[in-house]
Amino acid sequence: MHQYFQPFKNAAVSVLFVLCALGSAVQAQPTFGNPSPTAGTSTSDKANAAADAAAYREVEYSNKGRRGPALIVIPGEIKSSNATFTQRFLPNNIADFAELELSNANFPVLERTNLGPLLNEISLAYNLGDPATARKTMQIGKLKTTKWVVKFDILKAEQIAENKKGFDGRAVGGLLSIFGGGSMAGAAAGTVAGSVQTGDSTGVWLIGMRYKIMDANTTEQVAQGYKDLKMEVGATGTSVMGVSESAQGGVGLDTMVQRLVQTLVWDIDAKYK
Repeated sequence: MHQYFQPFKNAAVSVLFVLCALGSAVQAQPTFGNPSPTAGTSTSDKANAAADAAAYREVEYSNKGRRGPALIVIPGEIKSSNATFTQRFLPNNIADFAELELSNANFPVLERTNLGPLLNEISLAYNLGDPATARKTMQIGKLKTTKWVVKFDILKAEQIAENKKGFDGRAVGGLLSIFGGGSMAGAAAGTVAGSVQTGDSTGVWLIGMRYKIMDANTTEQVAQGYKDLKMEVGATGTSVMGVSESAQGGVGLDTMVQRLVQTLVWDIDAKYK
């Protein structure tokens, strides 16, 4: 009897292994290849390491397990006059980041795209501090459950420091050729030294953001906070005897804005739930 059921047991075990394998395959994150012709080279490794350092990282909000008040994020203001920043960013970009992070921190967020033309009325009412219009607007549909209206403003975006240094070997190469007495060795040393070119440059930005939480019924300010972060952008290059190497990078403006939003949402999550 035992021998009669053995093939069925073996088949069941095989099916179980297949299901486990399929389950792990479904749960695994998607992976993608790198079709770049430089993949695996030293330049690719360095560039990817820099990109990994700047990649998006989820924040573990301290009170994520506790549900926060229902809220709406309205577009804030960009008070900086820096042309580089204002050309790249609009208030809606910052509000998009804020909706994402507040949802990750377990705040029920009514997305702006669901509000349609009401969004302009809501933004105007809370920016002007008009409680009558605010109360009237908040009696419509899902807005009735909203407790907070939140906005994020850029107060500062400026390059506060820049430093450059470099070495040009042509002068040294000329001196070696002169003091070499016209010998072939002196000429060769002068040629090598004259071919050396190095350069480094670093720029540091300071970007500051404020959040403001307003009561959805009265438009009164419930809380506010401010943080600023440094952003460094650098470039380096070396050339010797026709062989050159260069690199440039740093955290971009998009990443800096998202990190600022994450920092402020962490503050809201920690203090006001």
